[in-house]
Parts: sequence; C-alpha cells; structure tokens
Amino acid sequence: QVQLVESGGGLVQAGDSLRLSCAASLRTFSSYTMSWFRQAPGKEREFVAAISWRRDITYYADSMKGRFTISRDNTKNAVYLQMNSLKPEDTAVYYCAASVLGDKDPSSMGNYEIWGQGTQVTVSS
Repeated sequence: QVQLVESGGGLVQAGDSLRLSCAASLRTFSSYTMSWFRQAPGKEREFVAAISWRRDITYYADSMKGRFTISRDNTKNAVYLQMNSLKPEDTAVYYCAASVLGDKDPSSMGNYEIWGQGTQVTVSS
C-alpha cells in the first residue's frame, strides 16, 4: 500500500526550529518529486517546498525562502523539511506529497497523486 507518513510536528515558540520528516512506502521513491504543503485554519492549502527526484532542483514558496530547507534521502525513502525562525503565521498542518511530475508545475496541488495525513505545527508568539 502506497503511504506517506509525516512526523516531527509540535508546539514551539516563535524563533524556534523544527524538522519535519515524511516516510514513504513507495517502491520507486527515487523517481518521485516530493513536496510539502501546508494548510492553516480557515485557509486553503498552500505550497511550501518541493525537491526533484534527483535532489538537484528545489522549489520554495517566496515566503519560505531562506527559512525552510527541503531535502531527501533516497536510501531511506524519506523527505525532510527543516524550518528555522518559525513565526506564528507558520502555524498549520503540514502535508507531504508525491508525484511523478515530469514538466508539471511542482507548486500546484492538483499535480500530486499521493498525500500524507499531515502533522500539526503550532508556533506561539
């Protein structure tokens, strides 16, 4: 069964760091573009970051550039999101997603076939 399981969320204070992990049970994990999206209460799900299957191309939402870093370990079938200098507005459920994108837009939710259940990140001021 194809599955993505996120972990690492929690309650932190503004300025703190968190590292999210996503474990993937994908037979050909290394062929997937992996991404993180988030959804804050009352808001639409939004793109955070993506990393290509070869790990050589990363994409970030403008508001996350410089604070968040996406990485992956194809030997462990895992993708990570290092989040630094967290702000209260980063509070959201963070979702891992996988896709065989090709030339499709990595920031578009509709291009992802596989989703995890999400992990809650709460940043207090």
